[in-house]
Amino acid sequence: MSDIVTLPSTRSSTDLETVYQKVTRRVVPLLFVCYLLAYLDRINIGYAQLQMRSELNFSDAVYGLGASMFFVGYVLFEVPSNVILKKIGARKTMLRIMLCWGAVSMSTMFVASPLEFYVARFFLGVFEAGFFPGILFYPTLWFPADRRARIVAFFMAATVAAGMISGPVSGYILQNMNGVHGLQGWQWMFLLEGFPSVLLGIVSYLSLDDGPSDARWLSTAEKHAITRDLAEGSRDVPEESVSHREAFRSMAVYRLSALYFSMSCAAYALSFWMPSLIERAGTVGMQRIGSISIIPYACGVLAMIGYSRHSDRTRERRWHFAFAVLLGAVALALCNWTEGMLWTSVALISVSLAAVISSLPVFWAVATSVLRKESAAVGIAIITSLGGVAGIICPYAIGLIKTSTGSLNYGLYCCSGILVVSSAVMLRMKTDSPR
Repeated sequence: MSDIVTLPSTRSSTDLETVYQKVTRRVVPLLFVCYLLAYLDRINIGYAQLQMRSELNFSDAVYGLGASMFFVGYVLFEVPSNVILKKIGARKTMLRIMLCWGAVSMSTMFVASPLEFYVARFFLGVFEAGFFPGILFYPTLWFPADRRARIVAFFMAATVAAGMISGPVSGYILQNMNGVHGLQGWQWMFLLEGFPSVLLGIVSYLSLDDGPSDARWLSTAEKHAITRDLAEGSRDVPEESVSHREAFRSMAVYRLSALYFSMSCAAYALSFWMPSLIERAGTVGMQRIGSISIIPYACGVLAMIGYSRHSDRTRERRWHFAFAVLLGAVALALCNWTEGMLWTSVALISVSLAAVISSLPVFWAVATSVLRKESAAVGIAIITSLGGVAGIICPYAIGLIKTSTGSLNYGLYCCSGILVVSSAVMLRMKTDSPR
């Protein structure tokens, strides 16, 4: 057949690189946009609360608990959702998750009380559960371990892009659509930012494949090349690798969960409270706050992509992770000393956010190496579920502390301390394999 070419067996061949470029162009951009929308619907509450607090009489504690309720539903349904992923495949899972979370996100426009706010956030977490582990598991079907850090970095960049988009778009909607057709700005925000998820869920179902063997856009030779390369890349199993049955009993999985918890604490503190940090630093106006918030996220996406590539090139993980989280901890702590100093505060927020999110692809390169393919979906779900407890604790705890003390400082200091501990934990882990 004319479309079949003979590919060498070496993993470094130019032809094999061409095959992976083809897969990357087909798979990664779509998943990037999907995850961008998921994260946008998760964090846009940080901007909505600037209006909701006064219009619905919500305190910082109510907002913090509402932000946390998302993660209660998310954690409870994370593992079951990924078990379903293994059974029904990526296409049906993406369709189910995106249709449901988009609908719930839009329905948040109707909340009128704290209880309704909590319920809406809880079910948003229920329906989004399994999406992020699925996004992490899906590349293991297409790419060997030594290519995953850069692939995961592109997915992680979606969280940064979501932050870049969420600020100016949400700020514009809140300020300029407030009162249009009798709806408040925050109601328009949930409606307009939730609807694209429903549409993209349908697009994903029509465009994705459940694996290389199902991809009609790959030739037979290309499918065989990917299958052979995946097999070669999985020959060397790191010391702490675990099987599917051992996943729930593995100390490696729980150490990784603790690390993910620490990073999530800092990431969610910055994501949910960045608008408030910028506001207290000396700026007013929702559209201006949203515009300024682009800066930390823009710095973050550049740092993350460059840092993950350096980690792949040097084939080193542990020290890359430790340095990034320590830098993030220092910058986050220093944010407490910049009240009324707008650009100094923005600079420190940028450094902290860039450092924390740069550690994420390095972390997932380690995590997906520790787990065998057979246990990857369940193992990743355990890590994200237990690590995701940070999303339950951190936003509510910081909101409660702020309500009690009138300051974000003590909550940010706690997040910084957790990051310092995580660097020590990673350096003590036995596996530093890049595979």
